[in-house]
Amino acid sequence: MRTIAIINQKGGVGKTTVAANLAHGLALLGKRVTILDLDPQAQLSATLGVVGHEPGMDEVLLDGASLESKRRKVRENLYLVPANMRLAEIERIQDKKLSHGQRLKKALEGQLDDQDIVLFDCPPSSGLIVINALFATGEVLIPMLGEYLSLQGLSHLMGTIKNFEASLNHELKQWIVVNRFQRRRRLANDVLNKLMEYFPESVLATPIRDATALAESPGFGQTIFEYQPRSACANDFSILATDLVEERVMTKDSPYLSNQEEA
Repeated sequence: MRTIAIINQKGGVGKTTVAANLAHGLALLGKRVTILDLDPQAQLSATLGVVGHEPGMDEVLLDGASLESKRRKVRENLYLVPANMRLAEIERIQDKKLSHGQRLKKALEGQLDDQDIVLFDCPPSSGLIVINALFATGEVLIPMLGEYLSLQGLSHLMGTIKNFEASLNHELKQWIVVNRFQRRRRLANDVLNKLMEYFPESVLATPIRDATALAESPGFGQTIFEYQPRSACANDFSILATDLVEERVMTKDSPYLSNQEEA
């Protein structure tokens, strides 16, 4: 079972959009997937059609409930453990014992062993919830935009993860996905080239193109595969899911590294 935390301390990078559509893309490949909504805002849950802030991760991390008892099937091969606002109470724990940062790791012990991949959709912060995710995961997936500020934020996040690995007793495999990619923009191409220069083994092979449909689909409780299944961005997410399964990274001869305009 692979555990992958989808994380970025910077908001507005489309992290939850990536989480929901990647999870569904993996499920459509036939992978057995469970995704944990670790954001008290529960936007992932709403995107997958679960509204009303149902109990889920709050009862797992605060009350000791089992993950398997709180997950629900949301698509074929895809299960969700939802979130609600009560989950934010974990950030107000005053006693900063190491054990509080390992609640998710302990909750996973003996749970979800029938799954191929367990994804964590993390909040845009560096608080106790994210610490729980880092202790529990073996891999980190970082969505980012083709902008210089995103590049600067990524450098800081990579440093944070590197410092945190000393407490983990193992290294976290790190993946980067470029979201809302606009190939015609020189800035986006410049940032992608910088990513390849600094993190050549981490950039997944397929960027996700910018599309209005990705912003619209959560309002219908749908992923892009349901809202516009024949769209370019649905195709991007399908290929990205395969990239992650096969651990395919971008190479120097990738067509995305050229400055040519799309036809």
